[in-house]
Amino acid sequence: MPELRMRVGRSGRGPADALRDMTLDIVSYGRRGPGGQLRFGADQIAQIQRTVGRTPEVMVKVSGGGRDAGGVEAHLRYIGRHGKLPIETDEGLMPQGRGAPKEITADWQLELCRSQYKPKPAPGQKDTRAKLVHNIVLSMPAGTSPDKVRAAARVFARENFALQYRYAMVLHTDQPHPHVHLVVKCEHEFEPGQRLYIRKDTLRQWREQFAALMREQGVAANATPRQVRGQTRKPYRDAIHHRLRALRAFGQLPPSDRTGHRPPKTSTFMRAKLESVLQALQTKRGTLDVGKKTMQRTRQEVEADWHAIADALRSQGQAELADRVERFVARMPAVQTDAQRMAHRWRETERSRAPERADANSSGPRVR
Repeated sequence: MPELRMRVGRSGRGPADALRDMTLDIVSYGRRGPGGQLRFGADQIAQIQRTVGRTPEVMVKVSGGGRDAGGVEAHLRYIGRHGKLPIETDEGLMPQGRGAPKEITADWQLELCRSQYKPKPAPGQKDTRAKLVHNIVLSMPAGTSPDKVRAAARVFARENFALQYRYAMVLHTDQPHPHVHLVVKCEHEFEPGQRLYIRKDTLRQWREQFAALMREQGVAANATPRQVRGQTRKPYRDAIHHRLRALRAFGQLPPSDRTGHRPPKTSTFMRAKLESVLQALQTKRGTLDVGKKTMQRTRQEVEADWHAIADALRSQGQAELADRVERFVARMPAVQTDAQRMAHRWRETERSRAPERADANSSGPRVR
């Protein structure tokens, strides 16, 4: 399904009649008053205040999904920490123990789902079997009350899936940011031909809904696209993120604690990316700014939207908020590709190591 797009003009602030992605079009959330003047309601102004005030952002993502009953059961074992944590179901039950995942998958009757008995692909081939479940993660920044995250997640699941799609959830607090793992069956409970499809627009709506539910819990929360906030780096996939986190944790250990412990495996993806960056730096061949033009074009469109918002706010007598918007835009970080960011960090690391190398060379034996 194609993304929803619209045409907007900005009175000289940006290219008129240009196709725009509506999810990044901040101005479109306002309403045109008499004479075509853009005006914002109370909800839109509150959203602007949260964004320029850098209110903590919620995270809602799909982390995968099992394509056979064994895969679903394995994921339930993982989020239940192999029987240590209770798994809350859509029926309000809290099964716990090593047998809970098998009990849940049996209750969901996954063996009756379509495509369940399609053969597994051969090693190296893409798995084209339909998902049996979606694995969803609802997360808040560090310092948020875990109980409030669970309460908001409970309402989120009930409002979106109850009496339609079976689900189970577990709260995790073993990391600084509390998060809930939500497993949702893809097939409708009463209409087997109806499946749950998750698109980009679905995720955007879910983020906004979860942020609103967190605010109902008394927690400041916001949901905006990262480009609107001036962020250009895409989040890493879970596997890469876990590898990097393990490496950082190992690197922060005292030298005495590292002895006798095997260092975590490095991410093959990140290692290949770093090798490509180093090769470009050493050989002066290749480029580090692939994709930067697209990122800069997006940034220009976002800035044009924010400037249009500031103009509209001033016309509504919201001069102070308009000034905050202008400062917010001025403080956006420069656009950088991942390769440029890695190259900058590498240069900084090499620069910081230079004095150590100089000291090591000066303290060595001198040969006359």
